Amino acid sequence: MKLVLQRVKNAQVDVDKQTVGKIDKGFLVLLGITHNDTKETADYLVKKLCNLRVFEDKNGKMNLGIKDINGELLIVSQFTLYADCSQGNRPSFTNAAKPEKANELYEYFCEQCKQTGIPVQTGIFGADMKVELLNDGPVTIILEK
Repeated sequence: MKLVLQRVKNAQVDVDKQTVGKIDKGFLVLLGITHNDTKETADYLVKKLCNLRVFEDKNGKMNLGIKDINGELLIVSQFTLYADCSQGNRPSFTNAAKPEKANELYEYFCEQCKQTGIPVQTGIFGADMKVELLNDGPVTIILEK
């Protein structure tokens, strides 16, 4: 499982010109799932994500977590995080989990994040999504297990 998270001032995801998820300050999380990922993998990364301290305190140091700033999560599935570009010029996506498994783990991941009390918005799994964000910093972090 791979997460690319961006600290944002705001972010939204649209499907068919309709906004389906929108947050103010928090994290935009792009979530990729591979074949051997499990609920235990998701649990580990939910804990890591929800406790990561990358928001600035009053002294300008990255010392606060998302709960400390009353932040939100916008979680978007993105199988292309498992693109393999090692051969040729066209990526292979064979390292990405099959849609059935990926959707199940995506839904589980989102639900576990909600259980922490952090407000969660999502995209629509498998949809053609348009994502807008105002990156804060910029701060972009990759979490993987």
